[in-house]
This record gives sequence, C-alpha cells and structure tokens, in this order.
Amino acid sequence: MKAIILAAGKGTRVRPITHDIPKPMIPLIRKPILASIIEHLKRYSVDQIIVTTSHLAPKIESYLRDGELLGVQIAYSFEGLLAGGKIQGLALGSAGGMKKIQDFSGFFDDTFIVVCGDALIDLDFEKVLAFHREKDSIATIVLKEVTLMEVPKYGVVQTNEQGRITKFQEKPTPDKAISTTINTGIYVFEPTVFDHIPPEIHYDIGNHLFPALAEAGLPFYGISIPFQWLDIGTITDYWHATREILLGKVKGYNLPGQEIKPGIRGGLNLRVNFAEIDIVPPVYIGSSTLIEAGAKIYGPTVIGANCQIKGGTIIKECLIEDYTRVKGIANLERLIVFGSKCIDPSGDALDIQETDISWLIEDSRREDFGQVDLPYAQLISELAREKAVTS
Repeated sequence: MKAIILAAGKGTRVRPITHDIPKPMIPLIRKPILASIIEHLKRYSVDQIIVTTSHLAPKIESYLRDGELLGVQIAYSFEGLLAGGKIQGLALGSAGGMKKIQDFSGFFDDTFIVVCGDALIDLDFEKVLAFHREKDSIATIVLKEVTLMEVPKYGVVQTNEQGRITKFQEKPTPDKAISTTINTGIYVFEPTVFDHIPPEIHYDIGNHLFPALAEAGLPFYGISIPFQWLDIGTITDYWHATREILLGKVKGYNLPGQEIKPGIRGGLNLRVNFAEIDIVPPVYIGSSTLIEAGAKIYGPTVIGANCQIKGGTIIKECLIEDYTRVKGIANLERLIVFGSKCIDPSGDALDIQETDISWLIEDSRREDFGQVDLPYAQLISELAREKAVTS
C-alpha cells in the first residue's frame, strides 16, 4: 500500500527548536517522530512512502535515505526552488504538494493514506480503511474530540448521523466553532480527489480542499475511533509527549537502550557511577555521556548522547539534548536545553550565548577551560533575571 507523509511545514509553533531541525525530526527520546510514524504505517502493509519536504529538507533525507533500514521504500518531493544560488523552500500547501506528485508521476493509483509528520499514533488503519470502503468515500478524515479551548489549533468538522462531513472549519475561534470534533491530520483518499485540487498553486487540505469537498456534497466522511494521538504542534506538546513516554503512558513505545535499574535506561559507553549520584526515575541517559559524582538527577528527565553533567549539578524534569555540558553550579528545573537555547515548557526561550549564561551551559565539544569561580546559583532565577532584562 502507498502513503504520503506531509513534512514540508516550517513548524513555527515549535520554534526555536525548528530553527535547527524540521518538526518531523524532533526526537522523542532519541527517535524522530517521523521514524515512529513510518514504523507504524509498515505494520499495515504500507511499503511505498513519499515524504514531502521543504524546510531543512536535507536533514530528513539524510536520516531516512531510501527507507531500506526501516523496511520500506521512500521517495521525496521537495517543495522549493533554486534562486540566487541558494535552495529556498517554497511549500505548496498540503494538497498542492500532493497534486505536484500526482501530475509528475501518477504515483497514487489506488486508495492511499495521508499522515501529517508531527504526531505519534497507534491508529488501527484496518478499521479506517474498512469504513472508507464501506462508505465509498472519496476522502475520509480520522476525527477526535477535544475541549472547546483547544479548537483554535485544529480543523473542526460537523457530521451527520452517517458520519458524512457536512461542514468544515479550519482553526476557528472557540465562540465560532461548529463543534469540538477535530481533524487529526490522518486521511484516506481515493485518486479521484486530485480532480478537485487545482495545479501549480498553493492549496491546503484543511483551508481549501476539505471545505470544497463538503460544499460540493461529495462522499466525504469522518470516522472517530479510540486511538492514541500525541500531536507535537507546540513546545508544550513536545514536553508533554516526552514525559508521557518516560512515565510509561504511551502504549507500544519501546524506549531505546537498556534498563540499568528500575526506571533508569541508558545507551552504550556511559561513564556514570550510579553509587555516587542521586538519581530518581524515570530517567533516560544517551550513549557516551558522562555524569560526575555528586550530580542529582530527578525524573522525568532525558539526558542526550555525548553530554557532560558535572558534579554538583541538579537536574529536575528536564530534556537535555545531545552534546550539552552542564556545569556543577547549575540547578536546572523544567527546562529543555536544545542546542544554544534554554526553553521552558510554555515555549519561552533564551539564547545561552546572547544572555551570557554560557558559564552554566555550553557545547560539550568545546574545550573545558575549567569552571568559572562564581557563587552557587540557581539557573531558573538567572533565566528569569535575564528574561526581564531582555524583554
């Protein structure tokens, strides 16, 4: 079976992380969201996948390559152009990107699955496909109920008793929402859907295609079945999803590495004497990471690969990404450290270099010239002070 994964967006709501990596490549404890999606599709006999790319496309292509390591065939459709000697992303919209592929090769020659590349799912596609065929639908959306205050993040649908979609709204305000039933970004389409997508223009599935199908009265249905759906649409979502995985609340998600002790997992080549640190699960430690004696680690926490956590450091409920050195006078609590950024769960971020807190946190690949002789400081207070100065 064939599928397309929509991965061309800029991921603006997950900035500053998406300044460095495309949203589908955001790691959920070492594994990009995109890899988990492909593994799940493969369980339902999907063996040919096209991934649409634009923003930071080479990072997706260099990771997935031709799909052989994941047991599928993967091709890419880049949305952009060469201008002024530079490759520039130019997303065509989710529907426009699919139309470009179909006009180029006719790839979609039978019923196919469409998935957005930014959500962790365990959906039973057999049930969705059976519903789609029973209704003789041109397009079927997988639906989910949310609270009224959540609807501005999603497309909202209205259905009749048979599940036929009669109206579609894209990201309405709560006071104007026609329902609290939302589009999850998971679809089953027939190739005839391309008859309703104009060529060579920016055309979006939610903003343009779905309202047009509903208005035309075409066989356009929605199905709502229980399934796990962790949408990584914002920094808060990323924070929440990682915590849920660590706490064992995400069904079927296999954590990497090996269990060192109950609730503590780690990769290879660790330099950690667990008798000399305080560690409270759940915690994951990436390969080739050093944690010195006297450090205190409280979960749920992820420490990436090739990190250095100096003695005296306190880390509580943090996501520390690869190649991070944390000095022993740091007290990190409820933070995401990603590259040169410190980000709190709400999405507020500080640049480590610009705010001059590099004496606490730096790239572990830099030569360590020794710890600066400063009094013990709690990073949260320092961040708050710097934020007040720069705001």
